[in-house]
Amino acid sequence: MTVEGTPAGWRVGAALRARRVTESRTFSAVVCALILLNAVLLGAETYISPGAVTGPFPRVEAFLLTAFTTEITLRAVACVDRPREFFRDPWNVFDLTVVVLTHLPLTQGNATILRVLRLLRVARVARMMPQIRVIVTAVGKSLPGMLGFLALGVLILYVYGMVGWQIFAVHDPERFGTLDRAVITLFLLATFDGIGAAVRDGLEVSPWTLLYYGSYVLFAGLMLINLLIGVVVGSMDEAREAERRRLREGDGPDRERDAGTEPPGGGDPDRFLRERVEVLRRVLEEMESRLAERSDGPGEEVDRPGAGGMGPPGAAGTFGTPATEALPPPAGVGSPTVGVERRVLAPGVSARR
Repeated sequence: MTVEGTPAGWRVGAALRARRVTESRTFSAVVCALILLNAVLLGAETYISPGAVTGPFPRVEAFLLTAFTTEITLRAVACVDRPREFFRDPWNVFDLTVVVLTHLPLTQGNATILRVLRLLRVARVARMMPQIRVIVTAVGKSLPGMLGFLALGVLILYVYGMVGWQIFAVHDPERFGTLDRAVITLFLLATFDGIGAAVRDGLEVSPWTLLYYGSYVLFAGLMLINLLIGVVVGSMDEAREAERRRLREGDGPDRERDAGTEPPGGGDPDRFLRERVEVLRRVLEEMESRLAERSDGPGEEVDRPGAGGMGPPGAAGTFGTPATEALPPPAGVGSPTVGVERRVLAPGVSARR
């Protein structure tokens, strides 16, 4: 819904048109295919000698760069009526950063940096696939819990490393000769790699070493691993719930519809109505501001003494009552019955009621 000549109108109209494109299944499929083509191109370049620029690879790379630039431009236009929404999406920020860095002269002259940036494009496939997006979101949500897990793991490794150095420094200097060797040995034992040989060597020193290795395996090998699994599983549940909310709100790619085939209000009427109400609110605010600027001009409400007098011939409305005329709805309004009323008072009728 737009109003010709209003600044808010063209922004809202351009955003709606760009949003229909970026939220369509076809757009997502094309972008995903381009990302996969970029990955195939990177793999194919490994069969070419370094520094050699032959074949169609440079032209395909230029085409991909143009395509990804067009994509992020369309996504930015889709949020031109609400710019903050664009930067609230971390995927938009990631895509914009990669595209901007690729266009910089510094990266254009450095093949290594350019190849790394092109490799980062492959990670964008997580945006197009809900299953991968859930896993990536879960990893991000699990980072705060991972910090506590790492702190506890380092504490256990340090304590058991110092105890192991005290016990085995003389008898097994290859594993426990220094603190760093002890920590590396215990880290490998936490994965149960070589735990049998370590226990046998420890029993030759003292039978009490079985208590040392048993308690360490219990805390590091079982408790820490289960704690890590619990953190990841909890984050996966949160990520799935966030994805369900996106689907319910119509923001996920599984609810996207092809541009040009979506009937007005079809598929997701709540989202359609929310968009129309938001657009109508912006248009009404713009019209109010324009009417306020003309409040002192002719043709608007007039407050004159002598209320109740006869109006001039041809005045709209009955004697002593204001007339109402319905303005046609702005262009793009979904319902033809929606309009804006303007009160036109006959001369001699007060606007204060």
